[in-house]
Amino acid sequence: MLCSYACLFFSFFCRFALQKGIQKYCFFLIYANFSCIFQLFFVILQPFLKNYIVLYPQQVIDALRHVRYPGTGQDLVESGMLEDDIRISGFEVSFSLIFPKDNDPFMKSVIRASEVALQTYIDPNVSAKIHTKFVKQNIQSPTTNDQRPIHAKHVIAIHSGKGGVGKSTVAANLAIALANRGFRVGLLDADIHGPSMPKMFHTEDCRPVSVEEDGRTLIEPIEQYGIRMLSIGFFVDPEQAVIWRGGMASNAIKQLIQDAHWGELDYFLIDLPPGTSDIHLTLISTLQLTGVIVVTTPQPVALVDARKGVEMFRNEKVRVPILGLIENMAWFTPAELPENRYYIFGRDGGRQLAEELQVPLLGQIPLVQSIREGGDLGTPIAMQTGHPAAAMFDEIANKLIAEG
Repeated sequence: MLCSYACLFFSFFCRFALQKGIQKYCFFLIYANFSCIFQLFFVILQPFLKNYIVLYPQQVIDALRHVRYPGTGQDLVESGMLEDDIRISGFEVSFSLIFPKDNDPFMKSVIRASEVALQTYIDPNVSAKIHTKFVKQNIQSPTTNDQRPIHAKHVIAIHSGKGGVGKSTVAANLAIALANRGFRVGLLDADIHGPSMPKMFHTEDCRPVSVEEDGRTLIEPIEQYGIRMLSIGFFVDPEQAVIWRGGMASNAIKQLIQDAHWGELDYFLIDLPPGTSDIHLTLISTLQLTGVIVVTTPQPVALVDARKGVEMFRNEKVRVPILGLIENMAWFTPAELPENRYYIFGRDGGRQLAEELQVPLLGQIPLVQSIREGGDLGTPIAMQTGHPAAAMFDEIANKLIAEG
């Protein structure tokens, strides 16, 4: 619209200039008039021009160099997974990816990442049809979910009704406290939309590889500080949001459980996403949970959601035991005033809720700067034997061990 008004203005101005005899400006004005008309013409035809914009196979290849195959850590081009059969028709692209086996655990995530890469590095209008080929086919019959259980003596979920109460911090430090006692510990970061464990364990740059076991290709968990762990954060770009619907997120969690080489474990801890969602129901139906630990702060707003979490697991259709409640950020004690306590988020809210719901209070953890720093630096405070904050997580671990 602006271009059309400009064209009319320049047209009338040229006529006026010719009538008044100021021809020396006409050349410039005529040029500007035609330039404006051309821009208007381009804007009108832009939706139709995309059918004539040519894409080249090299653009596809360059875009797929940004997609890494978790099994080797190499990009799709470098690893030789891109077949030489790229076909382009307008903005429609088709090609094949070669996977080691037809039950490759990374197949779905790699295909999705390839589609995103094409739209990110070429054009948002690109649509991809990605075919799959395999180096060798598996003759074995399909594996059901029950054929690959988690071999763990205790499967414990760490839950919070609300985000930001320190659930992941508790899960990380509790895992280390158990590992410090010689137990074989696995840790699953099930918070699909906000994975924290790669940061808390200083493993952001790690990428799981694939291993073979009994004819199956499995994901090998990352091991750090004696703990075997997996997180969706190992497979996605840390700077991009994970925008998945409930079904897709639940399937990803199933894959991290059933298609991973966890080995024999004494404790398998699951850092659940906050709230109540499809992921929680998926885990309950996939695993036989020993029980759940609920984390909250003493603040009434957090206690409301903690109560809902407890009631969800106590529901007749769920029936998962509540192992106990942990009150995090229970008080603040300055380092220079070790005898003082300041109840910033309220006092004993978690203790009172535990008494009301008749669940054990596993511990009250104060708001301590060193706990926060340990998580941010990738060295959880529980690693510092003898530290007062580490002793609190040791005490919680001892209570879990005592419960058997």
